[in-house]
This record gives sequence, structure tokens and C-alpha cells, in this order.
Amino acid sequence: MSPSGNTARPGPAGGRDIRIDLFRGLAMFIILIDHIPGNAWGRWTIGRFTFSDATEIFVFCSGMASALSFGRTFERAGWPMGAARTAYRIWQLYWAHIGLFIFVAMMMAAFDLIGAVDKSYVGRLNLWPFFDDPIPQIVGLFTLTYVPNYFDILPMYLGILALMPVIVALARVHPRLAMGASAGLWLACNFGFLGLPAEPWSDREWFFNPFGWQLLFFTGFAFLAGWLPAPPVRRGLVWGAVGFLVLTSPLSSPHMVTLLKQLWMPAADWAMETYPKIFEFRRKTEFGILRYLHFLALAYLAWVAVGPRGARLSPSGHGVPARAWRGIVAVTARVGQQSLAIFVFSMALAPLIGFTLDLGGRTAASIALANLAGLAALVGAAYGIGWVKSQPWKTPRA
Repeated sequence: MSPSGNTARPGPAGGRDIRIDLFRGLAMFIILIDHIPGNAWGRWTIGRFTFSDATEIFVFCSGMASALSFGRTFERAGWPMGAARTAYRIWQLYWAHIGLFIFVAMMMAAFDLIGAVDKSYVGRLNLWPFFDDPIPQIVGLFTLTYVPNYFDILPMYLGILALMPVIVALARVHPRLAMGASAGLWLACNFGFLGLPAEPWSDREWFFNPFGWQLLFFTGFAFLAGWLPAPPVRRGLVWGAVGFLVLTSPLSSPHMVTLLKQLWMPAADWAMETYPKIFEFRRKTEFGILRYLHFLALAYLAWVAVGPRGARLSPSGHGVPARAWRGIVAVTARVGQQSLAIFVFSMALAPLIGFTLDLGGRTAASIALANLAGLAALVGAAYGIGWVKSQPWKTPRA
């Protein structure tokens, strides 16, 4: 990365970057809130007001984190060892995906067997094809040709990681060649090529096409690997990013149009007229260009806001607000450090919280309690996983 300005190179301590861990942790919190069924808090997360949501944060930060971990393996141990480490990670993600599906499918079946609520939880996730005809669907599950919508993020990430050794090999020739190949795959995806089947009985494709979303992943990778220079911190760029976010926000979602109807009807009318015309440019499946530009503007503002090397994330004051802020940052970053395990845990936890709310009823108090308990569970799991990974049983007793 360019040494000038607010460099994106990580600090030397432990090879981690607090900014990456912090925003990945924030994405994990948002993903849980968004996936709790009937959750009123989900109406106020970032994806309801902008083109981008937690998925963009997760993919971009994962690209940056991969440059720190996998990228250094490619540099230190050579391309074959880097490719081998990538394959090992793909193997882990693959079985995490299979295990998550089996567990959640079992849980939905258990909720239906309990029969305490007059609804089908298997039907809520559209899992009846799996239970009605399991023989072809189990084959589709293991070959990734059966990917229900609730289980689509990990397959996307698998596809992106499979591209990483190829992109790194191209970057060894020239970084522009690597980014050109990434952009070419994205264009092919957005022109209707490279679709992946999501179920054998229809033409539905993967909701997250990895050939489109890899552009965001490798943009984050390129910044940390030094393939792309760090953008300068200039007032004009900051106000340009702010202006872009403000002007495009009315077109971001139907939720935003509904809000505009209550605030400023002419803006709502303009949004409703323009919304269909830009649909192809904001599609989530292929990662449309408006989503990409919107997230880059948002990421630039966040990068400027946290300061060089995330200096503003650790204020030097000693008062209660400063200590509380440092505690929030530390806890959120700890969740981000265990992003894969926390993601799988949250996707299994969200239906359970929804079932609990179905049984107890949804009031402002019960929804708040359910969300806060879920977020606390993520934090507890992150610390527990970190403790297990430290292998404390290897430390000799005093």
C-alpha cells in the first residue's frame, strides 16, 4: 500500500488490524438482527436505508483479512503452499455450510413437531422440497446445486476463495492483470453469464453469485496487498462521498420510499419513478454497479473517520466515556476475530430466537430482550471460541 497519507497497512501487533475486526464484528451483529424472524429491530439496520448491508461489510473486510493471512502465506511459503492453505479453508467452509444446513433443518423440523405455534417452520425456510424428496436434494446439497436462500452466503464465500489462487497468480504477473480479471468476471456475471443453479426443479440461481461479489472481495484484498494505492484524504472526496450517499439513498430500498412518503412526497414520487429504471444496476445477486460504488463511498468515509491505523478507535482519555468506548470497540473486534464461527452460530441462533418470540409474543420489551440476549450470546461465543483456540490445556500448571 502506498506509504503516503492514511495508510491501510495494518499495525505490527499480532498481524491483526483492529479496523477489520471491528467492522466484521459489526457485520456479525447486523446479520443476527436481520435474520431473526419478525424482528422489528431489523427495520433499522443499514440495509433498509442504503444499497449496502452487512453482506458488503463482511465480504470487503474478509478480502482485507485474507490479504493479511492468505496473502502472507503466498508471499512467505510460495504459491503452492498458499493454494494449499486456501483449499484447506475451503474444506472448512464447505463442512460448516453442510453442518449449518443439517442443524437448522433439524431445528425447523423439531419446531414443527412441537406444534406450539400454528405455522410451519420448515415451510418458512422453503425446506419442504428437501423433506419431501430427500434423495436428489441431499445430492444437490453436497454438490452445491441445492442452495436455499437462507444458506447462500457460505457457498458464495466458497466460490470467491476458490478464485483466490488464480487472482494471486495473475497479480504476480502484474496487479492490473489480476484486477482486470476480477472486473472481467464481474462484467460477465452482470451481463447474464456465469449463473449458478440453486435448485434442480426451477431456474432459480444462487442469490449471491460469487463471480459478481468477488469484485468487492478482491478490492479489499488489493488495498491490503498493495495492488491498489490508498485513496488520499481530501475534503472534496469526503463531501463527494457524502453527496453520493445522500442522493442515492431514496433509491436504495422500498423501505426508504415508504419513509420518504411521510417526509417529502416529491422525493418519494421521484424515487418510485426511477426505482424500476435502475433495478439492474442495484441487483444483489450479481452485485450491481450501484451497490459497488455505494459501498466504496461508505467504506471511504468510515476509513477516514477512524483515522490513521484506526487511531480514533482508541481514545487516550481516562474518563468513563473513553473507557466505555474502548470496551465496546474491544468486544466488537473480538466478535470479528471469530467471524466464521460466529456467523454459523448466529445463523443457527436466529431461528431459535424467532421461535421463542413466536411462543412468548412480540412486544417492544420482548423484542429488545431477545435482541440483546442474542448479541450477548455472540459476544460470549466469541470469547469462548477464542479461549478454546488458545489451547489453555497446553499451559503447564503453576
